[in-house]
Amino acid sequence: MPDPAVPPTPPVPLTALLAREDLGLRQLAGPPAEGVVVHWVHTSEMADPYPYLLGGELLLSAGVHIPEAAGPGTSYFDDYVSRIVAAGGAALGFGVAPVHDTVPEALVAACASHGLPLLEVPPRTTFSGVARAVWQLMARARLAELRRVTEAQQSLATAASRPDPVPSVLRQLAQRLGGWAVLYGPEGTEIAGAGREPGDEARAALTRLAQVVRPADGPGERPAPSSATDSVGGLHLAAYSLGAGHGFVLGVAAPQRTAGDHTVASVAAVLLSLLTGEQQSGTGAARSSALVRMLLGVPPEEVASLLGDGPWVVVRARPDGDGAPDPVAASALGAALGSALVDPAGEVVRVLVPADRAPDVPLPGWTLGVSAAVEPEDWPAADTQAARALARARANRAPLLRHGARPAFGDLVPPGELAAHARALLAPVTAHPALTETLRTWLSLHGSWDRTAVALSVHRNTVRQRIARCAALLAADLDDPDVRMELWFALRHI
Repeated sequence: MPDPAVPPTPPVPLTALLAREDLGLRQLAGPPAEGVVVHWVHTSEMADPYPYLLGGELLLSAGVHIPEAAGPGTSYFDDYVSRIVAAGGAALGFGVAPVHDTVPEALVAACASHGLPLLEVPPRTTFSGVARAVWQLMARARLAELRRVTEAQQSLATAASRPDPVPSVLRQLAQRLGGWAVLYGPEGTEIAGAGREPGDEARAALTRLAQVVRPADGPGERPAPSSATDSVGGLHLAAYSLGAGHGFVLGVAAPQRTAGDHTVASVAAVLLSLLTGEQQSGTGAARSSALVRMLLGVPPEEVASLLGDGPWVVVRARPDGDGAPDPVAASALGAALGSALVDPAGEVVRVLVPADRAPDVPLPGWTLGVSAAVEPEDWPAADTQAARALARARANRAPLLRHGARPAFGDLVPPGELAAHARALLAPVTAHPALTETLRTWLSLHGSWDRTAVALSVHRNTVRQRIARCAALLAADLDDPDVRMELWFALRHI
């Protein structure tokens, strides 16, 4: 039986038609309906409908074409059914009115012999009613498919914004397809995978399929296809070349392949292309030139124009949970913030972002501290602001905090006098950076031992000991709100 020229609509299971009580259809012969699908409906009274069928039809006939001489002793019904099967027809629906009172026994026998499902269409059911039911079921299936694809797109996008974006996207894709998803590196090795792993045969076949879509190395080579499919051991395999141009490939192995699966996998491939490729906020040459110039001693304000328009903010981000973010997670964070100027620094990721792209809503899976908008010459100060904002955000369990810039009493005092006063007042503790930062954090969190411990990643007893040491060195009562205010004023200017 040839494959039908499948239309861009979901097929209708024959069981769904048989379950429609308003139609009253009854199967008389042929294989079980569970494995049969209908792609469209066609009505014909031709003795040989083969030239008019595309395959996959539910062919409806009232038997007008049957000659009076046709019967069990002739080959008419056998020839008729064999031509429907040869054309790829999915099933035959025979109307018992107005020409025939019953379905001819010879037709039942021929359908049973050739394995063609035969349905009896009762007198009360019109052929147009059957066709309308098929279109309704198709529309319902199409709506369900669009809803499934939309939900999958949303879940994949959410997974891509997590601190572990590549494993998260693969897990979500495997769950949506009910199979296995794997990312192959440029050398063909498996970088990450998720879902139910297939057997060795299917796994090897998928690895070979990934080679088919991997870009050719040499000049003049035929361009590789963007995707390829295969079937091994009852599994449907697919490989997608990721568009970043670095040789990464997405592989999928699933027990079945529905109409929306390709769309879902394609969305995942686009997201993985962004995650595995370098995010560009300008040309790579311009960024490289800017970084080299800064390394050679050029002031930041002279190279900022190569990186994009200012002013800028510094974003410090820390992933929720344990562990440091990997480079792919840091790249994904930069993509979410619209900047390629990303620095994974231990447990924290720093991102230099144009001020007009500064985040104003939290990013799932991250805690963010955002500086005030500054010009390039103030980037180091903005980094300090972002660090302090992040510490306060973690201590208060807030997903995002911004450094607030507003007029203060300090603006009334000349900067030189402010700095001199701050240095003199805090001289006993500034020789100990750990004490200075602990005092600053403790005051910013209103004297909370627990939240200060969280912000500094130390034990609360350590905080108590350091604050007691500060009180002794400063000879000050840190429970006095006036003392706290004066110290906080001074800490802001050293």
